[in-house]
Amino acid sequence: MENNVKKQFDQAAPSYDDKHGKLIPCYEDFYGAAVTWAEVNNNSPYILDLGAGTGRLTGMLLDKYPGAHVTLIDLSEDMLQKARERFAGNSNLEYIAADYLNYEYDRSYCMVVSSLSIHHLTHEDKQALFRKIRSLLKPGGVFVNADQAAGSSPAFVAEFKRLWLEAVTATDLKPEDIEASQKRRLLDIDATLTDQLQWLRDAGFSEVDSVYRNREFTVFVAKA
Repeated sequence: MENNVKKQFDQAAPSYDDKHGKLIPCYEDFYGAAVTWAEVNNNSPYILDLGAGTGRLTGMLLDKYPGAHVTLIDLSEDMLQKARERFAGNSNLEYIAADYLNYEYDRSYCMVVSSLSIHHLTHEDKQALFRKIRSLLKPGGVFVNADQAAGSSPAFVAEFKRLWLEAVTATDLKPEDIEASQKRRLLDIDATLTDQLQWLRDAGFSEVDSVYRNREFTVFVAKA
């Protein structure tokens, strides 16, 4: 699975930023909610971005915290190269091409964030990752995950997919771009909102909630 995900996103990297927003019908609200809830009492926080890709979420967080120190980790070196180009000249950023679940981090963080990445993990690995994130956070730290949550029944799952396809088909995306996104989505292993909230509680977070949802697109917040 890991190699398949890496291959798909390596292939998508050259034009990923041009199409990403159009493939998420609620893009502005979805990412906006994540940034709003990425709140810590520190003007220069240490932030870990899991599955950082081309750095879209990191860029939004740097607008909010210009003095932040950010570690961007992703399986795809090609995606990270786009992030390096985006943030050229910012010496407060570190780039790691690795599997973020098994990587051995050497520091703790004020904030851990992720966007549209963790749903690629098996449910067991999601739970292991949540425990790892909890151990990496400083007291008072926060984990913000803008990701996908499965519908509570097969009927809702099917309706979410139908509505997504209807929305992206109405954009100016080319049919081959939509087809490529559908192919990537075959690798998704979405868990329900209820299960993910419980797994965060089980990982030891003191407060957890879903602060935004538009069909499968969901923002989770968990406080250490």
